[in-house]
Amino acid sequence: MLGGADAAATIPASDLERAKRFYNETLGLSLVKESKGGAVYASGNSKVFVYKTEFAGTNKATTASWTVDNVESVASELTSKGIKLEHYDIPGVTRQGDVHILGELKAIWFKDTEGNILSVANGMG
Repeated sequence: MLGGADAAATIPASDLERAKRFYNETLGLSLVKESKGGAVYASGNSKVFVYKTEFAGTNKATTASWTVDNVESVASELTSKGIKLEHYDIPGVTRQGDVHILGELKAIWFKDTEGNILSVANGMG
């Protein structure tokens, strides 16, 4: 039913202007369109919709993920921009610095300005 349809990450923001700056300036996503209720960004072949709501940051799980070739490089770039990477104790997963490793899978997690958990990993595709 939905296998041929595109999907988008939908990310809540309590302070929409602050979140828009984060996704555009810090993460480097390109603004596609904007409305009173939110903003749509391009990220590769995907879209990210950031919208205003009082429930931002209440999810205790990952809100959106990006797949990259070099997780360590992204981790370094994020920390150079002042982003604190999260550390999780996950059974079977080891950590080298900020990078979580499970076999060939490498991943990092961080929070946006709204408290939403975001991740970057390799090998997800």
